[in-house]
Amino acid sequence: MTQDATFRPEARNPRGFQDKRARDLRIERHILESVAKVYERYGFEALDTGAFEYADALGKFLPDSDRPNEGVFALQDDDEQWMALRYDLTAPLARFVAQNPEGLAKPFRRYAFGPVWRNEKPGPGRFREFIQCDADTVGSARPEADAEIVALAVEGLMATGLKRGQAILKINNRKLLNGLLTSAGVQSEGQKLGVLRAVDKLDRLGPDGVRLLLGEGRKDESGAFTKGAGLNAKAAEQVLAFVAAGGGSRSEVLNTLAGVVGGSAEGDEGLAELAKIDAALNSLGVGEDQAAFEPSVVRGLEYYTGPVFEAELLIETVGEKGEVLRFGSIGGGGRYDDLVARFTGERVPATGFSFGVSRLAAALRAAGQASVSEPRGPVVVIVFDQDSMDQYFAVVGELRQAGIAAEVYLGASGMKAQMKYADRRMAPAVVIMGGDEIAAGTVTVKDLDLGRQMAAGITDNSQWREGRPGQVTVPRSELVGVLRKIVEG
Repeated sequence: MTQDATFRPEARNPRGFQDKRARDLRIERHILESVAKVYERYGFEALDTGAFEYADALGKFLPDSDRPNEGVFALQDDDEQWMALRYDLTAPLARFVAQNPEGLAKPFRRYAFGPVWRNEKPGPGRFREFIQCDADTVGSARPEADAEIVALAVEGLMATGLKRGQAILKINNRKLLNGLLTSAGVQSEGQKLGVLRAVDKLDRLGPDGVRLLLGEGRKDESGAFTKGAGLNAKAAEQVLAFVAAGGGSRSEVLNTLAGVVGGSAEGDEGLAELAKIDAALNSLGVGEDQAAFEPSVVRGLEYYTGPVFEAELLIETVGEKGEVLRFGSIGGGGRYDDLVARFTGERVPATGFSFGVSRLAAALRAAGQASVSEPRGPVVVIVFDQDSMDQYFAVVGELRQAGIAAEVYLGASGMKAQMKYADRRMAPAVVIMGGDEIAAGTVTVKDLDLGRQMAAGITDNSQWREGRPGQVTVPRSELVGVLRKIVEG
């Protein structure tokens, strides 16, 4: 093959996957570290499970097929079992609990974070790989366990840099709607699921659109028809009255809901659970502006069995055309008492919350609230003479031992290009050691941080700038002290 015919692949990302540089990673790391401290203060234990699970453990496979569906990334192991990359952190938890029935203190309180993968069509802000952060309690059926998860989520999100009033946890209970539908004569699980899917579109379609989906169905602007849940007009209005019951204090919403769903056994049970959650949230100091009862929240996953939660970001930003943009849902969760039973056949109560770290990081950046400093590079030791490399590496080794990030320039360019390199790396300073400095046992330090401030015309940091010469030559023994002042300044 001639050189001209050599295959050269196009440099490109797979669709739905993104590259992240230091700035993005620092924000995500800050979020995870801040939230982990809150979770551990609540007594939750860290747990990390592998990236792959057996596909049947995830529950993502097609009936009568030996090939997992397109919702996950799957491969066949050498023993012909199908494995898939985890699509969330909850299914692996259920497998872990079922696999360790005797080795865990119950309730088992765990938190986890890490990447998950979904083989879905990517779009704006929708990736096939993203980071989730979860907290779950397994082994407690008490509504207070749900309340603690809500309080944990509220405090965890605020620890990331959100201000009070910029996010709210919305709470509902699946048992309320189930009780309402039972009273209305709805029996089939398929019809109940159709109602849940219709209600889940309330924000996007409004009451009129949901009314159509609760009935025979709805035709969208493109002419495509979505089959409805098939409720009669009276039952559809009951559902709409139910989802419209929010908007007041938690106690006010409970009173309104009691008039809508009270009287059915399951509905009364759901009301009693929400009342206990409200009492616990009040004791934990979680305000009405931080966690609210919202009947329109149903969550999309079918495995929720009781209370459900959804975290909504209220941050507003302005788009390129001046339009107001809201980030909306950032995560959610709820009670899922049937998930472990897939493995054991025995019902194990569980409740948890999960939020998307990458989406939250994007929201904090857009709102200018990513409370981490810009990434800084290392101190760069300039290379004048290849024969003096031992001197340069001795300096860089001394700086690293002192806890100062440092590197020797290992390119092939001259002094000017090396200075440009250090500036692009956001180095706080460079160390210059020519033949004269080496012979005299001195080093020259150039303060790049000061130079950037002066170049930017920053005038409100005069105290910081006083006593900071842009360039200074000092004895080699004083180098660490000089650089530490610059780096820590």
